[in-house]
Amino acid sequence: MTLHQRARDLGGSLTPVASGARLSEQVAQQLVTQVQQGLLAPGAKLPTEAQLVLQLQVSRTVVREAVARLKSLGMVNSRQGSGVYVSHEAPIAPLQFDARHAGSRKAVLQMVELRRALESEVAALAAQRRSAAGLRRIQQAAKALDRAVAGGGDGVDEDVRLHRSIADAASNPFLIDTLNYLAQFLRGATRVTRANEARRADFAQQVRQEHAAIIQAIEAADVVRARSAATRHMDNAIARIEQADPAFWRQEGARLARPLVSARPRKA
Repeated sequence: MTLHQRARDLGGSLTPVASGARLSEQVAQQLVTQVQQGLLAPGAKLPTEAQLVLQLQVSRTVVREAVARLKSLGMVNSRQGSGVYVSHEAPIAPLQFDARHAGSRKAVLQMVELRRALESEVAALAAQRRSAAGLRRIQQAAKALDRAVAGGGDGVDEDVRLHRSIADAASNPFLIDTLNYLAQFLRGATRVTRANEARRADFAQQVRQEHAAIIQAIEAADVVRARSAATRHMDNAIARIEQADPAFWRQEGARLARPLVSARPRKA
């Protein structure tokens, strides 16, 4: 059996990586995926360095950096003279996004789709559980956003704080931790959507009305209406991105979107 055949047999679902993004991160992500999907079970031996080089079509340095990344995450460990093995109690790897999509319109749309899934339930729970103090914080955040826009600001930070105040009112620590974890990516998507919306007065007015509809539903403790209003807000955000002038994506949109998926998550 040739080395090419052994590489194929031991890592059949590995594919050559694309140029552009950091190659070692792409290799590491493929191996992480194999572990998460059970293709490389706890205790399993990783393909050798030579086999990975052949199958992934990268240098030995790239493979070594990728394996070092997995070691730092506690997902694999070396056995002297034997090879590298998947840890028996491999931790959950940090969420990462495919850097090949950085700067793309598609990446922004997909991030807004993620927001839609989260924000609709957050709004529904906020309507169900909000306290008087929580309502005041939501209302104050909405006013701060209006002031920022009226003063000529982009309103990105204020928009993020408004949605965060709604999440706080939902009183679910797991949702809040998830939003904290994704904060950098969600903020990046908000930066792009607001830049696009600022280019058209009708878009800006729509956003203000959509926020008001969510807040009114939460104030009325109307769970169904709050969920629907939040979903509609994200659906419309997607529609506004799809209607963006092509020039926006050639210039400001592309620049703002570029770091969206290459940045690491950090707490807000």
